[in-house]
Amino acid sequence: MYTYKTTGVCAKAISFSVENNTIKEVKFHGGCPGNTLGLSILLKGMSVDEAISRLSGIKCGNKSTSCPDQLSKALMALKKEEIA
Repeated sequence: MYTYKTTGVCAKAISFSVENNTIKEVKFHGGCPGNTLGLSILLKGMSVDEAISRLSGIKCGNKSTSCPDQLSKALMALKKEEIA
């Protein structure tokens, strides 16, 4: 399980697990409970690349980022770490 500290959003962190480029589990620590739970359920079984493509750049209100965007950043960081 990986944990990513978020910035600029209500959720303080996101924990997630990935196996064979597939998202197995996502848990937001804080944030809007219904939205983050729904997002977690929808992402289960999705490829990391698909999730990044769909979530990257989403904004929350007048913020420059969102919980989904922060998850895309976490997944990109994981991919970069696995390559290094």
